[in-house]
Amino acid sequence: MKAYVFPGQGAQFTGMGKDLYENSPLAKELFEKANEILGFRITDIMFEGTAEELKETKVTQPAVFLHSVILAKTLGKDFKPEMVAGHSLGEFSALVANGALSFEDGLRLVSQRALAMQKACEIKPSTMAAVLGLADNIVEEVCASIDGIVVAANYNCPGQLVISGETSAVEKACEAMKTAGAKRALLLPVGGAFHSPMMEPAREELAAAIEATTFSTPICPVYQNVTATAVSDPAEIKKNLIIQLTAPVKWTQSVQQMIADGATLFTEVGPGKVLAGLIGKIDKEAATANA
Repeated sequence: MKAYVFPGQGAQFTGMGKDLYENSPLAKELFEKANEILGFRITDIMFEGTAEELKETKVTQPAVFLHSVILAKTLGKDFKPEMVAGHSLGEFSALVANGALSFEDGLRLVSQRALAMQKACEIKPSTMAAVLGLADNIVEEVCASIDGIVVAANYNCPGQLVISGETSAVEKACEAMKTAGAKRALLLPVGGAFHSPMMEPAREELAAAIEATTFSTPICPVYQNVTATAVSDPAEIKKNLIIQLTAPVKWTQSVQQMIADGATLFTEVGPGKVLAGLIGKIDKEAATANA
């Protein structure tokens, strides 16, 4: 079975999508439509902008989404997903690719999500850190032992978790992780504590936008971050998408479930090869490709 996976924030690079824009009339049309919807020429930043400009929250998330979704659309008849999944932001790309969301609605939600997350980040100092070389349960136990808000946020692959929360609590947790035997525990250059309770204001804001958006029955199941299971019911997809901002990304568990359900080839659609790398660490036998 063919599984298609879509990357999240952090996969962006200068020049992303330029070849699509120049070589595909469909891609050019969709990129121009995106410029119109967003109210600024995101294509100029994607194709020619600096790394700093690309890192702006209002740019990063829509940019990665657009690269992924437009690439999927240019594959035409070759794009026949039997299951899809996306890492954090990538879940929105996956939902457009499998027909649960329209291109326009997906882009509007991603743009609103980015701005809501930015606002939430400005309320209180918060951050994320990567923890390498510790079992999931040890990471969870250490987080639970720290005063303040710090939680396991991204289960990327065995031995690679990201924790998220108040800056002081994350810093304390990093020290405790090293004491517990972590190979590394290092702060990430991010603007806030994504996938933690610190994102509650953003979740509330995005919930209203998601509720007001029409979701259709998709052509294939989406393995959602929150449940790590196959979901096809539009109401359930919506509910999980709302919870996603404050809940952990269960990427390891999603990939394991997709394999258990018959995935034979994982194709990464979008900038970079991060997910293909993680899938190889989750299951050494898994076949991966890039669109």
